[in-house]
Amino acid sequence: MDLLFMVTYAVIILGMLLGAVTFAILFERKVIGYMQVRIGPNRHGPWGLLQTVADVMKLLMKEDIIPSQVDRKVFMIAPIIAFAPSYMILATIPWSHNILGANLNIGVLYFVGISSITTIGVLMGGWSSNNKYSLMGALRGVAQMISYEIPLVLAIIGVVILAGSLNLNDIVLAQQNMGIWFIIPQFLGFVIYMIAAIAELNRSPFDLPEAESELVSGYHTEYSGFRMAFFFLAEYVYAIAISALATVLFLGGWLGPILPGIVWFLLKMCLFMFIWFWLRATMPRVRVDQLMSFGWKVLIPLALLNIVITAVIKVWMG
Repeated sequence: MDLLFMVTYAVIILGMLLGAVTFAILFERKVIGYMQVRIGPNRHGPWGLLQTVADVMKLLMKEDIIPSQVDRKVFMIAPIIAFAPSYMILATIPWSHNILGANLNIGVLYFVGISSITTIGVLMGGWSSNNKYSLMGALRGVAQMISYEIPLVLAIIGVVILAGSLNLNDIVLAQQNMGIWFIIPQFLGFVIYMIAAIAELNRSPFDLPEAESELVSGYHTEYSGFRMAFFFLAEYVYAIAISALATVLFLGGWLGPILPGIVWFLLKMCLFMFIWFWLRATMPRVRVDQLMSFGWKVLIPLALLNIVITAVIKVWMG
């Protein structure tokens, strides 16, 4: 029965995830179009609702081209390794009090550890492409993801100290018992988390591994069709997953009045994604040296300071 539950849950989440990614892309294009005084998708379906569906179908039907000089086996498996961890980490997300996959005692550690595997897929894709632009994009991506994963994890530690648990379900219940969302006592940690998460996802204004103006398209330059779709799918699934984690850590997860818990969770998650789309519509891309300096010289010291302050307050409050 446990095996049947796990398989059923995985299939349901995958199906819902594909639909969520499809309309997350549409949501992003509509938001950016509105903010930049453009119409946005409006041709396929009412209000352009089928535009992303048409784009996905076009992408999947394109020819799968594998250049002759690539490392074929590594080239083919890289998109899968990049995508699989983004799907696996959703197993620990508590969507409501009763809707969750695995109630792990080390849920936060599992989330952080599994998500870092995607770095290997990015490096494999760039290295195996036998293309200098792809290799440069992969090296940028690895340096950026490793550098900003450190302040991301340090920002989470403050929440773990307050909740006294690595279990994501317990973190939500701790906010319920304290009568306050952790975004208030951990506002500095929240800001650090948001910035680090954007950089971790390679999204604007930190989309340097995919910089078209200097790297053609970065680590996935040589990919086409459904293999390139896997890289994009991984990026948007991570956007959903990290928004869901932020909802659990800082906004009380499913907690809220009147409406069902799952509705509150999804609303809060969409708020995080809206902020990211807003930043993409308004901010220019930073330089790579600015990105790295900011991560190591600003975010990490601030994250360590946040941990110290949180620990002192926790001890003081008993």
